[in-house]
Parts: sequence; structure tokens; C-alpha cells
Amino acid sequence: MQALPLTQSGIQQRGLMSSSEYTFKLVQVCLPEPSKLVVMCDKRKRQCVCLCQVYKSCLDGLLPNYQAFYRVCSRLTKHQSTLLSGQDKQLLVALAGMDVSVPHVAVVSLAVCCRALKLCKVPAAVLHAFDDIRLKPASQVVLGLPEHILAAHAQPSPNPVQLQMTTPFPVTLPECALPADFKKQHGLLAKPHKHLVHRAVLAQHMGEFKSFSTSPFQLNRKGIAHSSRTWQNSEKHVYLFLGYCHHYQQVSQPTLQLFLSSPLIAQFVSFHIAAGHSQLYIRNFLSCAKCVLRWWQSKPGGNHPSFVEGLEWLQTLGLQVADQLPRPSKDPKGLADIGKWMCAADLVHTIHGAEQQSQAQMQQQGVTVETSRDMHDAALAAMIFSHLPPVRLSCIRSLVGPAYLRPCLHPDCKEPSCEGNRLSIMSESPLLMRISLPHHKNARKWGKAVIEFDVPSDLAQLLHTYLGAPRKALLEHHLLIGDACPYVFMDMHGRGFVAAAVLTLYWQKWLVSRGGVPMNPSMCRQVFVDERQSDSATAGPSNQGAAMVMGHSVKQWDKWYDMQYHPRLAQNAVDGMQSWRAAMLQSHTLAAPDLTLSTALHCGHVLVSDSEESRYQSCCCDSDIDINLD
Repeated sequence: MQALPLTQSGIQQRGLMSSSEYTFKLVQVCLPEPSKLVVMCDKRKRQCVCLCQVYKSCLDGLLPNYQAFYRVCSRLTKHQSTLLSGQDKQLLVALAGMDVSVPHVAVVSLAVCCRALKLCKVPAAVLHAFDDIRLKPASQVVLGLPEHILAAHAQPSPNPVQLQMTTPFPVTLPECALPADFKKQHGLLAKPHKHLVHRAVLAQHMGEFKSFSTSPFQLNRKGIAHSSRTWQNSEKHVYLFLGYCHHYQQVSQPTLQLFLSSPLIAQFVSFHIAAGHSQLYIRNFLSCAKCVLRWWQSKPGGNHPSFVEGLEWLQTLGLQVADQLPRPSKDPKGLADIGKWMCAADLVHTIHGAEQQSQAQMQQQGVTVETSRDMHDAALAAMIFSHLPPVRLSCIRSLVGPAYLRPCLHPDCKEPSCEGNRLSIMSESPLLMRISLPHHKNARKWGKAVIEFDVPSDLAQLLHTYLGAPRKALLEHHLLIGDACPYVFMDMHGRGFVAAAVLTLYWQKWLVSRGGVPMNPSMCRQVFVDERQSDSATAGPSNQGAAMVMGHSVKQWDKWYDMQYHPRLAQNAVDGMQSWRAAMLQSHTLAAPDLTLSTALHCGHVLVSDSEESRYQSCCCDSDIDINLD
């Protein structure tokens, strides 16, 4: 390797050098065809980087596949290579004699480059040349590759000038069969694709879309701001769609621009149908797609007529999906047959047995991690069902203990004095505990009304026992100090049940260990309503009060929670008809009418005439014969 003079060191290049943060030295590597390197050192001597340009004919002989080499470098660097631009890129192009059309200059470490070259099985001369440069500490190699090499990996524009949807829109859904490599976890948040989430363009798109959706005042947005829960659902659907495009449609750089492609959306819906997903799941994705289109509409150049047509197309698609994929009807008998249902009596008995067993073990064995976990599980189960009308699981997951005195943990709370969903101890003797739930699903519709009630004495005693030494033992076991976990209930790692799926799996595993079935905890609300609305319901709380604690109204029972609403009403109506028929038979006595005609000359019997001129005629009978119809 030898240094070469800078033959193209004109005034213009020297001006660029003076404004750049790097100093340059042009060197040449002895290869089958001469190749050039530009060694770059920043002025603060922090690192050395160099530009490697290998001519196309040389690449043809050394690297059978250009993109294979780039993919290897990208995989080894976990897709976090740096792109040079501006004056630094101009200098590199000028000094190395590169084609001015080279759009991408990616900076990777020299060690990674050498590993990639070895994987691509290049000649030893190339490796020796890079090894010589590698002797410099913290050196890097800058790969300048022609445009046709990196075209498939090019960074899309974050804000394209021309915004429009692909037309014409599909008039039917394409046929779709699940691919052989079908994976349920195909989204970008899955581990194999998670690195794509941090790409610059996608990160910029998601940041702008989140700001557009969640800003309190966004007057070019339809409707109110998304809550944190709604945004999490939208983000999930976005990453699932982009992951599908990346994994199954071979889109190397997924961004939100893919939502402008109606054929991709149609293929994704067909993919959902083939996977057996519910119509509610698909319609939620279509609602998310409409939000993304409205975000694109708000950007400069987003007034193209195709956006209006696209929104109407998505609306039509959603209506037809709802019509062709109806909700599957569920009933307690069918759920019990597949092991997803327990009646209210069995569930109460199971939870009561867990309470008694945990208290007995605590008295016999003392406070250990095992007995503390058993008491935690019994208290959690008693909160979900048995002592209270089934409170929403989101409220139970976000319930903080009496020792937490810091601000509200709800991400959407804007009240400075709010203490969040809280379990409070009002008095120790007699023991009185109170639950306040300012953050529930219908808080906005109810005018921020708080669901508040005193805890029953049996449940209060159980919670009070658990919040003492058992909870402290669990926190110490998980290497947490004191009340570092603010929530009342925690998972096996000492963290709150922030994700709903974690609590679902935790509950199912516990219920099976107690001899039950793997029923979802949210199904406890249906179990409760089914018992309260049944004809054999026992004495209990009023329906209106129970619905208030559950966070909805009695009308929601008939619409969503009472799975036997229609068959029970139909059967009650049919059973009632029998007593109604008997009453009708008893209320009226059928008497035989006397229809004997008189023997008078003019009997006066009325006959119906077929003549339109005279409707009635008198029976003129000269006969003395009596006619009796009996």
C-alpha cells in the first residue's frame, strides 16, 4: 500500500477540506485491478475511517453477489451502519474518483468488513490489504457501492413530494393461502425483525404519526386524541402490517408509505382471513389504516383525490368484512365443552378454597416466598371474582397500594391532584379499606365519575394480611427494596401486570393448578352476568349497582355479556304462551247458537244476495216446513 499525491487538489476541493471535520490521504491497494482507499482521520484524532472503492470489474471477479456482501455487513452491524452526506460525501467522491451518481456511502467498522469479506470468500490479497489498515486503532471502512447495487436497500424518502394511493383499487380480495413458513409472530416487534423498527425513516414516520394521533389539539385530525391504550393498539397493527410486508412480500425497507398501497392492504386482509382471525381484529386494522391515510393527508401534497377514494374503499371493505365474517356465537355449554367455562358456583368455591388454604399455610409455615405467593394469588383471584362484581382487569392491574404516595401512574392523566386507581386503608380498627377507580374505560363518557366503594370485610382482611409481611417477602425475593413496585399485584418477577396478556396467562396457569379450566379472566364478567340474568339467580346485588362497579350499564349486559339472552327470552316466551292459551280457554265458554227458522209466512230471515243492486233480501217462504240447523 502506497500513498499517492492528491492530484485533484484544486481550490474548490481545498475549500471543502477546510470546512470538513476530516483530513484525507489517498492510498492505492494492489489488487487484480487497482482500487483506491481514502483514509480519513477526524481532526480530534478520535477515529480513522477510510473509503474503499472497488471497481465493478473487480467486484465481478471477487464478489459473485454485490448484495450478498452488503447483506452480510448489514447483518453483522445489526443494520446500524452510518451514512455520510453533505461535504464529506462530496470530498470522498472527488478524491476516490467515484461516480457522482453514487447515492449511498455506508460507514461500517473495519472488523465487520473483514468478517464479511471472509464470509464471501474473497482472495487473500483483499484481506491482507484490509488487515494492513486494520492495524490502526478504531479504524473504519466506508463502502461506496454503485446505485444499482443498493437500489433494493435504498432509504425511502421520509416525506415524498407526490403523495397518492396506488390505483386502481382492488375490486375483490385476492386468494390467499397460508405460506409454508407461516409464523404467528411476524410483526416488526418480533425478535428477528425488531431492528427494523429503529431505522431512521420508519422511526421518523412513527414519531410524526404518534404526534398527529395523540396531540390534545390537532385541528386537521378527525376526532379526539387517541388515548395511550388506543395508540398501543394502533402501533401494534402498524408493526404487524409492516412485518407482513417485510417477511412475506419481500419489502426490504418497510415504512408507513406501504399504507398507500391498496393491493398490499387487500393481500393483508386476505392473509388475516386465511389465518382465521376474527372480523373485529381485521376491522381494527382497517380503522388503523384509515388513521394512517388521514395522517398522510395532513402532510404537504396530501390533497390528492386518491386519498378520498382510499378512505371510502377502506370503509366499504370494513363493512363487507363485518358482513361476511360474523361474530361466532358463544354459549356456556359450548365453552364448557372445550374447557373454557366454569359456572359461578364452581368458580366461587375454587377461589374460597384458595383463600382458606393460603391463610392456613401462612399460620402453619410462617412467611416464606411460597406461602406469600399463594396468598398473593388468592387475593388476586378474590379481587377478580367472588367478593366483588367483576371489576375491569385494567383497573386491577393498575391498582396501587396504600404506601404509594407519588403522582398518578396513568399515562393519560392530566389531573395534578389525582392519586390513580388506589387501594386505601381508611381505618385499622375496625379495619376499613376503600377502592377508588378514577381511571376506567367509561370515565370520559361518565363525566370523569369515580367508581368508589368500601371493600367487604372478608376481602379487606385478606388484602390487609397480604399487604404486610407476605408482600414484603415477595419484594425482597425479587431484589426490590421496600415498596419499589407500586402496584398491589405483581408477576413472578416482581413487576406489575402492565400488559394484559401477562395477567391472562398468570390467571389461567393458577386456575388450572386449582383444578379449574384455562378460562380467560375477562370471562368472569360473562360468568357473573349469566348467573344474575338466569331464571335460577340467587339473591344478590342489584343489576344496576353491579353494572356500575363493572364499569358499564345494564344495557351492555344484554348486548355483550349475557350469552343466553336471546335463547332464554325465546324459551320464556314459548313457555308463557302455554299458560296464556289455558287462560284464553277458561275465559270464554263456547255456546251452541239457535239457528232455527220461523214457520211464519214472512220469516224475515236475512239472506246475503249476490246482486250488487241489493245487498239483502227477505226470505219469502210460503212453505210450512221448519228448517232446523241443529
